[in-house]
Amino acid sequence: MTQPDPSSHDHSAPEQAGRLDPKLLEILVCPLTKSSLHYDRDKQELVSQQAKLAYPIRDGIPIMLPDEARRLD
Repeated sequence: MTQPDPSSHDHSAPEQAGRLDPKLLEILVCPLTKSSLHYDRDKQELVSQQAKLAYPIRDGIPIMLPDEARRLD
């Protein structure tokens, strides 16, 4: 059994940075209001207009905790 060559890893990952899987966006909702979310690519956040919160996306992972969200004014 051969081990994968570490020097031949997938170089497409940096191109994927800053993108959220559209299928994930379809199923994620605001944990407080259960409303849909808007993806803000520039700020790397999922925005709930109803809750007036922006949930951060860190390393491609949405952090869906109200305590971690930024309040929208």
